[in-house]
Amino acid sequence: MGIVSSCAPSTPQKRIQERPQDFAKLSEKHKELVSKGEIVKGMNKDAVYFAWGNPASQSEGQRNGKFSERWDYEGRYPVVRHNFFGGYTTGGFGPYGYSGYSAGFGPEVTYIPYVRASVWFSAGRVDEWVRER
Repeated sequence: MGIVSSCAPSTPQKRIQERPQDFAKLSEKHKELVSKGEIVKGMNKDAVYFAWGNPASQSEGQRNGKFSERWDYEGRYPVVRHNFFGGYTTGGFGPYGYSGYSAGFGPEVTYIPYVRASVWFSAGRVDEWVRER
């Protein structure tokens, strides 16, 4: 049996289906918000996972004199470059060489990561959060 992977984005509904026992433990208010992909202060880490998924990175430290954990969610900006190069080439490896005209055309797209949202937890509960509009 081979490994099957999907490029489909994870949604709150898919994450809830993966862990229905943990979802059942949430308050009714948090279940409703999570189903819409929303978070609020006081939610636990499971609720944030259901709403927003796995963070791109996690860090911990002191914030306002308390132990704190931060989850960062990543976005990516596309950067498009248009390239053109051309020229006559000769060379090669071993007894065989090559020569001819070589050309390359753009565009080339590179994706630059950035932090699109962050959640700070204190004592395992959402203390603060921020995300881009």
